[in-house]
Amino acid sequence: MSEKEHNVSRRQFLTYTLTGVGGFMAAGMLMPMVRMAVDPVLEVGAEGDMVAVADLDELTEEPQSFPLNFEQDDGWYEAEIEETAWIYLDGDDVVALSPECTHLGCTVNWEANEDEPERFFCPCHFGLFERDGTNVPNTPPTEPLHRYEHEVRDGTVYLGRPQPQV
Repeated sequence: MSEKEHNVSRRQFLTYTLTGVGGFMAAGMLMPMVRMAVDPVLEVGAEGDMVAVADLDELTEEPQSFPLNFEQDDGWYEAEIEETAWIYLDGDDVVALSPECTHLGCTVNWEANEDEPERFFCPCHFGLFERDGTNVPNTPPTEPLHRYEHEVRDGTVYLGRPQPQV
């Protein structure tokens, strides 16, 4: 083979070099975006996120507050979080409501207002919610209390994350 067949012109050299450097830079920028999109898919499923809260025998038709303890991992900091959930029986169904008001995030309590019995009351702006968590019209909250994902296994109630009611 002759030397003439292996020569690369300056223009070809620059084209190859700039294409390689551009591809390397694009890959460097895309990798964090791809990882951010893929990480939620690789997380532990909902079964791993469920936390045991109460025995089914403890529940009544009256909403009761139960503590919900779990570990939260924020990068390099791990914390023990304690929240509460309002849980009651509606026939044979278990209902678990978040105590966080959907207006400003204050904590609601069952029958905390003497003028409004049989309702959840938010003391911050006098928000009211029905027993099933739906917001009372003409009060500050514009959406119902969130419901916890839940399942009952071997007589124990497990709660997941609160989801907005439809």
